[in-house]
Amino acid sequence: MSGDTGRAGTLHGLVERQARRAPAAVAVRCGERELTYGELNSRATRLAAVLAEQGLAPGGRAAVALGRGTEVYVALLAVLKAGAAYVPLEPSAPDALLRHVLADAAPDVVVTEEVHRVRLADAGGARLVCVDTAEAARAPLAAAEAKAPPEAGPEDLACVFYTSGSTGLPVGALVEHRNLLAAYEGWREVYGLTAEDRILQTASLEFDVFTADWVRALGTGATLVVTPFNLTLDRTADLGALPALVAAERITVLELNVRTARRLTGLLAATGAGLPGVRLLTVGAEKWYLEEQLGLQRLLGERTRVLNVYGLAEATVDSTYFDAQGTAAADGAERVSLVGRPFPGTRVYVLGPDGTPAGHGLAGEIAIGGAGLTRGYLNRPADTARRFVRADFDPDGRVLLTGDLGVLRADGVLEFTARAATVVGPLGAERPITVLARVRAAVRAEGALRGHPAVREAAVVEVEPRPGQRQLVGYAVTAPGAEGADGWSLSQYLEAELDGGPVPAAVVPVPELPRTRAGKLDRTALPLPAPPEHTAPRSAKAGGRSGGKGGGKGGGGGSWDGPVANGCAAVFCVLLFGGGAWVTTDVLFPGSTDLTGVPSPYDALFRLLYLCENLAFGAGIVYLSVGFEAVLRMGRPRRLSAFTHLAVTWLLVNWWPQDNLYRLTRADDWPREAALVFAFNVPLMLAALVLVRFVLWRPPVGKE
Repeated sequence: MSGDTGRAGTLHGLVERQARRAPAAVAVRCGERELTYGELNSRATRLAAVLAEQGLAPGGRAAVALGRGTEVYVALLAVLKAGAAYVPLEPSAPDALLRHVLADAAPDVVVTEEVHRVRLADAGGARLVCVDTAEAARAPLAAAEAKAPPEAGPEDLACVFYTSGSTGLPVGALVEHRNLLAAYEGWREVYGLTAEDRILQTASLEFDVFTADWVRALGTGATLVVTPFNLTLDRTADLGALPALVAAERITVLELNVRTARRLTGLLAATGAGLPGVRLLTVGAEKWYLEEQLGLQRLLGERTRVLNVYGLAEATVDSTYFDAQGTAAADGAERVSLVGRPFPGTRVYVLGPDGTPAGHGLAGEIAIGGAGLTRGYLNRPADTARRFVRADFDPDGRVLLTGDLGVLRADGVLEFTARAATVVGPLGAERPITVLARVRAAVRAEGALRGHPAVREAAVVEVEPRPGQRQLVGYAVTAPGAEGADGWSLSQYLEAELDGGPVPAAVVPVPELPRTRAGKLDRTALPLPAPPEHTAPRSAKAGGRSGGKGGGKGGGGGSWDGPVANGCAAVFCVLLFGGGAWVTTDVLFPGSTDLTGVPSPYDALFRLLYLCENLAFGAGIVYLSVGFEAVLRMGRPRRLSAFTHLAVTWLLVNWWPQDNLYRLTRADDWPREAALVFAFNVPLMLAALVLVRFVLWRPPVGKE
């Protein structure tokens, strides 16, 4: 298998060309470990021969599950040299995600290392090839080169990107060599990539940006520098080490997700540090506001281009970009996200309700066409038909419906509005364009909430606290100790700012916004607000503040009136029903509480026990009546929540009838004793199991 074929139209051919041009140039660097282009190419050629012997045939698939370092790039190139496609798989991912991807992708082999062998062997049944113990991979290069390289062309599959799962289970986007080569040409032109660049790799293997980084670097002949820490997945990683690393490694180009870019902005503003030598910083993966982009641009100075990039894995990572240089700050910048113009070879449309391009200034669903449009989804023909559609207005006759909403401005710049997933209730068959009015209301409210001086980060989404009932709810991360940062005050602020427009039913202050593995906002993990009966009056003029976790339009937590009143009512009901049980005990179970002959102090202990049984029964009746909504707020599936509600009720109410009946049963009445034990204790065990399942429940794969 020759390492010098220079195969045109393939990713590995692109890297092989760089290996011939400058074999001694450093290709990959991680800490003190380095691989030159010559070493990278030859080691990949050897490993490709091993993979072929282990059953990886041209046109097949190999999962690559390796930690951070230099070996992962050897493995990726080896899979491509074997004529197959790679499936990037983060070995530290949750077991459920590993199992899902391995089952769905059904790879012929899994390329990993010994430290991950047991876990990956348990997660799937594919043959494992460990690069740190595969002796054949260290065999003489001539033996591997002697084998005829498999045929591979531009339309062959190069990799399978599994989506982040923000709208359901992760699915595999089928990316061909020609897709990534077209994307590379766009990056090279817009980013001005050269062999002198040093590109920082911060993303995790499982995300599409990881592949974009290595293609940009190794296709150009640049040096790819890998961070020893994982900024995507490790949310405790010390971002303070990034400026020093950038300076020490002479980094010129890097890409960050929005969450990390926000943290970096705060760090640079607080410390006065910079990123010397960086000429290009791109930010993507989530909505990034123009105010934030301009703020980071000011901190880094005019020598650094700060780009807001937008794209989907299904359209090969990046489709549009907006350059902040030369853009003046304007009113409303905190409410606008500009994602700019298409990369060369990409076409972007905003579609109206009829599915055709809308005019300038009109909102609609963003659609993408061009050479980056991938083949579709693995094992998902139905999804492919729904997302990849025929389009007479596109030269290729095919576009991707993104599920995102935007506006094409008069100057040709694309403004990103929101994902339709801003509405988190079930949409059924609705297209994003049909929920445009509701999304607009959420976007307007979010922009207004972000404008509050105490709010550092905000989100406004439509939630469904009860089936069929939808409402806007705001979530705000506020500065510690800031004045007016409670839910009630923020709600009143929004009422004034939105001036009669739709206002969120509540604003919930949170310490931080929940995130998915990809660093995106996890809307399904946002807490639900308190029910309306626990919130303040709608108008601040109508009276004082009242309780509630986040408050309603006029709620959010000023006084304790609501919680105290509700608590007193609950105690009264428990005493009422518990007292009723006490009074009726001798009627329903005559003689069951007779303590004649029981010496002191044991008679007092038994009376206390009987009192507790009656109160538990009263608490169970109250919980049965009002507890279901509280269980639903825990975010578990509705059926599991219903069973848990009944299980807790049973745990509370059963002691009163059970013990009274048991005390009336003769010690030798085995039929009755057996009936009582099975009738009461077996359901108790089942109730306990339901509670265990409720506590151990985790969101579906991809929501983590």
